Amino acid sequence: MTATPPDPDPENTPGLDEGGSVPPGETPPETPQTSSGSDDDPTTIPRTSGTGTGIVSVAAIVVVFVVIAVLLILVLAGVL
Repeated sequence: MTATPPDPDPENTPGLDEGGSVPPGETPPETPQTSSGSDDDPTTIPRTSGTGTGIVSVAAIVVVFVVIAVLLILVLAGVL
């Protein structure tokens, strides 16, 4: 059993114009023009508690930053 070569000679390939283009009407209409994965119905990833933990962590960092900024402003103003 012989395998076909991976790159056929363009001179011997039927249905090709010069330069390798395909003339109109050569491609069968049932040939799909787009490809898709093997999983046609992907499932969504459920949200986990990590999202809430991330939001709380960012909020805590913002609060600490604001408190430090207010304290520095008070020290520079001479109030503290």
